[in-house]
Amino acid sequence: MTIPVKPKALSSHEARDFKMLIDGRWQAGDARPIERVAPSHGVVVSRFPAGSKADAERAIAAARKAFDNGPWPRMTASERSAVLLRAADLIAARAEELAYLDAIEAGKPISQVRGEIAGSVDIWRYAAALARDLHGESYNTLGEGTLGVVLREAIGVVSIITPWNFPFLIVGQKLPFALAAGCTTVVKPSELTSGSTLVLGGILQEAGVPDGVVNIVTGTGPEVGAVMTSHPDVDMVSFTGSTGVGKLTMTNAAQTLKKVSLELGGKNPQIVFPDADLDAFIDAAVFGAYFNAGECCNAGSRLILHKSIASEVVKRVADLTQNVRVGDPLDPSTQVGAIITPQHFDKIAGYVAKARDGGADVAHGGGTLDLGMGQFMAPTILSGVTPDMAVAREEVFGPVLSVLTFETTAEAIEIANSIDYGLSAGVWSRDFDTCLTIGRRVRAGTVWMNTFMDGTPELPFGGYKQSGLGRELGRHAVEDYTETKTLNMHVGSRTSWWMPQKEKLA
Repeated sequence: MTIPVKPKALSSHEARDFKMLIDGRWQAGDARPIERVAPSHGVVVSRFPAGSKADAERAIAAARKAFDNGPWPRMTASERSAVLLRAADLIAARAEELAYLDAIEAGKPISQVRGEIAGSVDIWRYAAALARDLHGESYNTLGEGTLGVVLREAIGVVSIITPWNFPFLIVGQKLPFALAAGCTTVVKPSELTSGSTLVLGGILQEAGVPDGVVNIVTGTGPEVGAVMTSHPDVDMVSFTGSTGVGKLTMTNAAQTLKKVSLELGGKNPQIVFPDADLDAFIDAAVFGAYFNAGECCNAGSRLILHKSIASEVVKRVADLTQNVRVGDPLDPSTQVGAIITPQHFDKIAGYVAKARDGGADVAHGGGTLDLGMGQFMAPTILSGVTPDMAVAREEVFGPVLSVLTFETTAEAIEIANSIDYGLSAGVWSRDFDTCLTIGRRVRAGTVWMNTFMDGTPELPFGGYKQSGLGRELGRHAVEDYTETKTLNMHVGSRTSWWMPQKEKLA
């Protein structure tokens, strides 16, 4: 049985009231605030302004003015880099405050969030370094009469929309790179987990970001997000979330042909061959499935096991899953926290019930974990899953692991590629040729070999197919927030006249 960590009552907690940041000023908004109930404790922990269409429009206008007339795009790269480095230091100094907010609003284990904040600090520092590496090109090989220069210019106003599952980490995968390029921004965090992003707004003010460069508007997608993705004064949209909302974002952005970057859903396979280091894999399987309660776009939610080892692997994964500690996110020993909302819990449970009705076996978990308060789900393993089942094809976004089997490498690749997603994948084998074959033929943005869900700011992240468009992180991340402009310069007297000249005719 999974080890329960019962939540302690939040007797000393007082709900924190936040304001939006628009043009350097903190504003409460006119509507009744959104109250965030902690998924782990069942009490209100934060209140956010319910932003309106008018709030979003004012934020976009502030960002437009700051880009067209303000100092940020005109600073030197070293000046912007220095601001980003100061921001990284201030984030590190307030790491415990930020971790607490994400833990209590999202139900994430505090130890995990501390790691995410540290990782985000590293990303901000990496973006600061890339700011000084951004440059154009020159071509002096076009003949004596031509000099070509290619400029890289900030794309303009960027709308950044982030999800609830990694509130601080994901804004860190977007915002510092946009700022490094010289863009101005409007940021909308999820209405469920806005606290840490709003704290970040104050940090950026303290670091020296000018007014209007970073605006943060809280609220829902229909009220705020729709304006941010369709407004003609926005030049680019960077969105992370579900594939369904990503498609809507593209539709909105298409009206004014904005650049769109999308990091969307995943149904990520781990393919395991008989010669794999099973001790290493079993741990990675449990981690990949249950990290962040499975509410993770690159969760390893599909095990594709060779038939000769399937029974042994399922038993060993189930045995190790019994040691996973589920419960109070504020307890440093907790490994899996609460499910984000009751509605999402019901959605996850519905996938499990449908799979069971369709012939899958529940090898572990499968239902509610009653800890006295909050919504917790026992880590679940479904064996006997077939490729046609919804639980094998659709993103469950919860602590549910589906087990499928294969006999040949070609069959494993076919199963892995048979769905609409292509965010990430893993392959386990001591044979490098096998790993490289899978790595080349599985259609996914990242393929881990004999590991899973490792990452650094230097490596790009993004998906194939309906897992998104574009890439985040990596050495080209700042370039994604730029446009290129060609300067074609003629040198000396012009000799290639199209029309005869009068003096020559005379």
